[in-house]
Amino acid sequence: MARVLLFGRLADLAGWRERQFEADSLVALQTLVAAADPDLGEALRGPSVQVALDKVLVRGDRTLSNDSEVAFLPPMSGG
Repeated sequence: MARVLLFGRLADLAGWRERQFEADSLVALQTLVAAADPDLGEALRGPSVQVALDKVLVRGDRTLSNDSEVAFLPPMSGG
């Protein structure tokens, strides 16, 4: 199972910070999350949300393994 981490407002919206999901790709994972929580699924597809797969920022679909770690990172602000 892939370990999924949410940060910032994404964790606040979901009501959880870490969960495990059975998925073989990032697209499949996002589909599972959206089916369980449509508001979170929509937020994860936001244009400023970044995805880190095994601590490396990625774009597009990627294959997941049972020990994958997927982190969804909300837009950052600061100065």
